[in-house]
Amino acid sequence: MVPIILAVVSTLIMIFKPYLLKHTTCKQISNGRFYPLGATVESSGVNFAIYSKYAARMYLLLFDKPDGSPTDIIELQTRERDIWHVFVHGLKAGQFYAYKAEGEYDPKHGNRYNKNKLLIDPYAKALTGKLVNQDGLLLAYTDSDLSFDNRDNTSIVPKSIIIDDKEFDWQGDSYPAIPTHKTIIYEIHVKGFTAHPSSKVKNPGTYLGLVEKIPYLKELGITAVELLPVHEHYTEDLMLKKGLTNYWGYNTLCYFSPEVSYGSGTYPGCQVNEFKTMVRELHKAGIEVILDVVFNHTCEGNELGPTVCYRGLDNRTYYYLTGPDRETGRYYADYSGCGNSLNASNEPVLRMIMDSLRYWVEAMHVDGFRFDLASVLGREKETFNNTASFFEAISQDPVLSRIKLIAEPWDIRTYQVGNFPVDWCEWNGRFRDTIRKFVKGDAGQMGEVGARLFGSQDIFGQNGRTMFNSVNFITCHDGFTLQDLVSYNNKHNTANQENNRDGSDDNNSWNCGFEGETNNLDILHLRKKQVKNFAIYLFLAGGIPMLLGGDEFCRTQVGNNNTYCQDNRISWFDWDLLEKNKDVYRFFRNMINFMLRFRASRRAGLTYGNLLPPQVKWYGPNLKTPTWDNPESRTLCVWLPSFDTGSLDEDYFVMFNADYKDRHILLPATGKHWHRMLDTSLESPQDFADPGNEPVLKIQDSYLVKSRSVAILTGK
Repeated sequence: MVPIILAVVSTLIMIFKPYLLKHTTCKQISNGRFYPLGATVESSGVNFAIYSKYAARMYLLLFDKPDGSPTDIIELQTRERDIWHVFVHGLKAGQFYAYKAEGEYDPKHGNRYNKNKLLIDPYAKALTGKLVNQDGLLLAYTDSDLSFDNRDNTSIVPKSIIIDDKEFDWQGDSYPAIPTHKTIIYEIHVKGFTAHPSSKVKNPGTYLGLVEKIPYLKELGITAVELLPVHEHYTEDLMLKKGLTNYWGYNTLCYFSPEVSYGSGTYPGCQVNEFKTMVRELHKAGIEVILDVVFNHTCEGNELGPTVCYRGLDNRTYYYLTGPDRETGRYYADYSGCGNSLNASNEPVLRMIMDSLRYWVEAMHVDGFRFDLASVLGREKETFNNTASFFEAISQDPVLSRIKLIAEPWDIRTYQVGNFPVDWCEWNGRFRDTIRKFVKGDAGQMGEVGARLFGSQDIFGQNGRTMFNSVNFITCHDGFTLQDLVSYNNKHNTANQENNRDGSDDNNSWNCGFEGETNNLDILHLRKKQVKNFAIYLFLAGGIPMLLGGDEFCRTQVGNNNTYCQDNRISWFDWDLLEKNKDVYRFFRNMINFMLRFRASRRAGLTYGNLLPPQVKWYGPNLKTPTWDNPESRTLCVWLPSFDTGSLDEDYFVMFNADYKDRHILLPATGKHWHRMLDTSLESPQDFADPGNEPVLKIQDSYLVKSRSVAILTGK
């Protein structure tokens, strides 16, 4: 009988724990202010403010240890504009804290409050560790989402850390402010960049490890790193059960917190200062920092997902909700394919997004953002609108309107390339698809290739937009690497444990005659040639080029085109390949340097400004107008006469031959002598001559361009 009584008492204590402990604080408190949201350090203490429209009660819990019991539980008594707030005197930076919210649990009508579940502050600037759904304790229900879970999870949830951003020494840091026509983006994953032992850094897989590779980035010539998500993220239960992880990080938990696992772990919250150190050192090298951000959904998933933050604070405000019949809010509208969609048309959600973006610019000094599935943010009443509240707020913001804004202009239901506001750049998926098809030899691509090389003015040439609204890319994190693009016809994703069903089947790849790794020298030569060809299209076309990190030395993912769950050598950079493929690296570095010299001569790619200069002429192989509409045409030439009469007084003649046959190309008479600058059919170093050492052609009226090759001549 006694054990039964003790068990009942224990259960009752667990259920009523918030009530029993809410007066157990000896801290001096006062009402505080409703703004700013989050935990704000002041001279005499810390102000806490958190939004919740529908909660009945709100509790602030303070902790001395991340896995310990709360030392204080403070019921917030003051609410203004649906923001609960309190000022706790004597607190300092480094304090751990969290919240619990009490209210109605009625999933059918959108309310999912559960006072037993510890909640992370949406404005938390750092967390004490990774969030793991131990024993299912993060769930607010037991059997179905209509049930209610009485179990307390306080001990397993990471705690928010109070951060004082004024403590970091920026050493006079300033934003590089690279103009768009000089911008070269390099997309990398913070951990994967240096996690492999071959990186030989002191702090592999961290922000500080990336710092050690800055000399490499500087030598390569890139001007901006675009980092896959660095916001604190969560790995789903099913992935962990398979021994996998959410490696890419597109499953955001906190929009103000840098990912804890990319820190050194030397002290709680070290990830904040180490991220700032990384930004500061990149800026010293003249390199900008662009963050890939995920404001289209959160890590809480659908109605069966965990309750760790937004759902437990104000489910009806943060998410697009739907439901059959009278169940007006049980389910989540899913435009992201990840279980839910943030409702940016709601003012508190929009405010959180804007506050997050400003925080990363002003406190963390980043230079821009790439918005994952950005079409979701432009939805109003389920329809995309480029004048939506989110875009209007960005355009009017004095901080955000001056930085680089890049959209992934699609979601699972809509494709909006070319339809974003004038001050937004966009990932140009049509550039990727067209160039891939043309280089592998598909028929009927000539007209489309001309448009993509011309700066995609058919897409971006209206309403004040220019070619520099186009971010051109051949490969990115999502899909094949460049080496795999020329080595595999099909995806090989079995390591993801989804029976090779995941990942795109529409890759426009070609294995050059053999699937995967081979020792055939002819195939290996062709693959390297194709990789170099892609580099020329990428860096010569009008627009902003984006290079997938590691493509410059043939990084491979062994045919996996969806490595979102592969936190291992499949995804990590194998730096030994840099030495093995140093000829390819040299070609990329030279091509980047040429692009910058080329644009410095005011050509800005194959176009000048947003107009084709009258001197620039397109040709077929016989100096006649290209047969744009001939489906079998695979050879295209462009003559770029000089704009200057000084040191940059050089003409360029570019010959793209994607045909499987060699082509004799007639050369225009310019009154100058043609020199061979590059030819991808040649071995290194002849494939790309050093500036000033380009060999003069013995025959000046024609040039033989080998099959599947690109050659550029310079007239002097």
